[in-house]
Amino acid sequence: MAESCDREDQENVRQTVREAYGRIASGGSSCCGPKKESSCCGASGPETLAKKLGYAEEELAALPEGANLGLSCGNPAAVARLKPGEIVLDLGSGGGFDVFVCAEKVGPKGRVIGVDMTPEMIARARRNLAAFRERTGVAHVEFRLGEIEHIPVADAWVDVVISNCVINLSPDKPQVWREIARVLRPGGRAAVSDLALVRALPTAVLESAEALVGCVGGAVLVKETEEMARAAGLVEIELDSRPGPIDDIFPENADSSRAVLAALPAGQKLSDYMVSLYVSAHKPC
Repeated sequence: MAESCDREDQENVRQTVREAYGRIASGGSSCCGPKKESSCCGASGPETLAKKLGYAEEELAALPEGANLGLSCGNPAAVARLKPGEIVLDLGSGGGFDVFVCAEKVGPKGRVIGVDMTPEMIARARRNLAAFRERTGVAHVEFRLGEIEHIPVADAWVDVVISNCVINLSPDKPQVWREIARVLRPGGRAAVSDLALVRALPTAVLESAEALVGCVGGAVLVKETEEMARAAGLVEIELDSRPGPIDDIFPENADSSRAVLAALPAGQKLSDYMVSLYVSAHKPC
């Protein structure tokens, strides 16, 4: 019975996230405010947030309109140090933002696959792909519908797995890391940016639906992230914690930031609890 309840709770979380991101993909309000006024978690707008997270102007200029939804908490493509000809998998690819950035880096002999569990996001990404191909001539990109706990990719097939502020949304994070290890070729690598905790959040924050959809409520401690990657069989794990971006990702004047920040003790900020975490790891040869 306990296992059954656990599965039910996990599916409830997935459904909550799926519905929220489906609304974002369909052009409704983002999780932090009206789409035209703010990114999902940055009221300054998706492009400004992306620049603060390290994306270059030329990378952003090459994107089709509507690919950058402001859902990032880092720049995993930069950490991945991609090489021409590599096969890259993006978990939780959304509108295709990081997929398109990676496609330029791996060149015509490479390949990039985006996986997302939200049908509306996949539809949006495929529309964006048509515009991207017309603008750049790049054709080695595809998007697949699927859950990151059950990645629709063969064993030992990709060179690099990236993910940007998505694993924290999963109700079964250890399974996600096991899947990452499964799909990587021997010697392949993972480059993940995610939100992680340096100390436990107050209960009031964890009970907020906005916190879940805004990537806060599902975050785990930094050391837990490392433990999950190691337990999945990955090695050479490197962690880079950056508290600085948190206040840009969750500004006080964004709608769901207000709800989350209001649940914190007086005088405290989300960056007192949370960091933007880069995780680099390899699959043993």
